[in-house]
Amino acid sequence: MGEGEHPADAAGLPPLAERMRPRTLAEFVGQEHLTGKEGLLTRIIASGKVPSLIFWGPPGCGKTTLAYILGTLEGYEFVRMSAVTSGLKEVREVIEFANRSRRMFSRATILFIDEIHRFNKAQQDAFLPHVERGTIVLLGATTENPSFEVISPLLSRCKVLVLHQLRDEDVAQIIRAALADTGRGLGGLKLTIDEDALAFLARAADGDSRFALNALELAADLLQEEAGGSAITLDFARQVLTRRELLYDKTGEEHYNLISALHKAVRGSDPDAALYYLQRMLAAGEDPKYLARRMVRMASEDIGLADPFALVLAQAVFRTVETVGMPECDNALAQLAIYLAAAPKSNSVYKANSAARAAVEEHGALPVPLKIRNAPTQLMKDLGYGEGYRYAHGHAEHTSGDADAAEATGGFVRESYLPDEIAGARFFEPKPIAAEKRIKDLLEKRWGKRE
Repeated sequence: MGEGEHPADAAGLPPLAERMRPRTLAEFVGQEHLTGKEGLLTRIIASGKVPSLIFWGPPGCGKTTLAYILGTLEGYEFVRMSAVTSGLKEVREVIEFANRSRRMFSRATILFIDEIHRFNKAQQDAFLPHVERGTIVLLGATTENPSFEVISPLLSRCKVLVLHQLRDEDVAQIIRAALADTGRGLGGLKLTIDEDALAFLARAADGDSRFALNALELAADLLQEEAGGSAITLDFARQVLTRRELLYDKTGEEHYNLISALHKAVRGSDPDAALYYLQRMLAAGEDPKYLARRMVRMASEDIGLADPFALVLAQAVFRTVETVGMPECDNALAQLAIYLAAAPKSNSVYKANSAARAAVEEHGALPVPLKIRNAPTQLMKDLGYGEGYRYAHGHAEHTSGDADAAEATGGFVRESYLPDEIAGARFFEPKPIAAEKRIKDLLEKRWGKRE
């Protein structure tokens, strides 16, 4: 490559983000909890023995790169598959290759599956026996929670490694490296970048190194073609990030902006805005299961007991999406978005759950009161287990107006069930709205109004 020649001018070369992919842990930036001196991946590489792993983290944080680095270890074949473009046919071909490699050369095959959450149950099942036998070492990468997207038998045979969003300073370091590298990066162009512009690009990337390098490459191209200069200034960086082709990445920053907007539109009871953001994401090719799952969360977090049917409908739509897929499920998703936005809102369940979790964290494992412990053995009975427990269904309805005397209102007895140390604590504060008002009235009738 000649002096000052742009690397992208060479026909067939991959994008900057691919060229600058680290080849060793020494080149890798971020994820120090895994790649540091005492990190798990450092120890794995030192041992030379790779276990099956699932890399879970946001886009551009290094999942694929770490899999590639592990794939360079001696004694392994390395095969990459994309769950987006591969089916059972490709799965069988990889398994056949792995079996042949093990039989003929005594080499295990590292199989890296990008976006493993896109594989269905049957495809994931096909890997199980081969992972168990060690013919395949499975490395998966996903932006989705593996608990929901990877089948339990496969998940139990893999260790999940959680990767964090890169810090702004990590992204800035990656940008500087790309500008300085004359072999794989933009060093031949002798570009400079203002500190303000560097900080702006790093912040705009929102932890996504791929986004940052794509932005840098576009800036370099435009600077050479349009401006003819060699300095990336803050104003120029801002101009670059207004380009539509850079701003839309359904797995990057805009993805999180849109799902946040959808959630807030539902919470704000605006069905029109909810429909708009839903369609924005569907048009970009977003996984409809992801949208359905997020709306299941909205039904419990923002509507809750104000309209318990919201969660039932959300689960039904999620099942519809799983069963029929796109485009047939689009109306069901729209129906759910409208219903959730129009439904009465209450976050009392969310707040109660958070308060109860905080109490557990604060007080630890408090002993369960003896009277509500089970007593299946004589020894337990002798120790007082179950003594004094009053069976709620065994109490008749009282009509006395005195709260202390009126122990029951049909299947209810006034009793303390919490550990003694937090007796009387109230986590759930129902709101006097919609269906939740009936729950509030019933609880107040039984327990009295809280001060």
